[in-house]
Amino acid sequence: MWVLFSRVRDDTTVLVAFDGSDPGVAALEFALREYPDADITVLTVVTPALSGGEGIGGFPASSEVRFEQAREEAEDRLDEARALADQAGVDVDTAVEVGRPASVIVEYADEHDAESVVLGSHGRDGLSRVLLGSVAEAVVRQSPVPVTVVR
Repeated sequence: MWVLFSRVRDDTTVLVAFDGSDPGVAALEFALREYPDADITVLTVVTPALSGGEGIGGFPASSEVRFEQAREEAEDRLDEARALADQAGVDVDTAVEVGRPASVIVEYADEHDAESVVLGSHGRDGLSRVLLGSVAEAVVRQSPVPVTVVR
């Protein structure tokens, strides 16, 4: 069963999966608008297999360097999320986790007693989307709590 919208209490814990894409920003804005009094955690996931990059002089970077670049990009995304939350006047917690996005989101929600998950309908494009499949669909299918998918 697909849950397209689920209203939660304001005193609840909401997990927002944030990848910096337009749908991800829409999901965060939705959560900030609809649950301003909730405990909101903004989560971004680093996927090591897809965290490519170039090193110095255009040569491929080592996996350790690529991973560190991916973590820095994740922190930049969370800076964007915190700025959006500040504009909305809402305090949020943030987290960076490593792994397959859908699995990490579901596990994080379960381990941190989130009562609802909010995420964008899609984020990545091209090859990485083919490799990952639909993160939103996987989260909806696997989540132990209600999921709101924002387009």
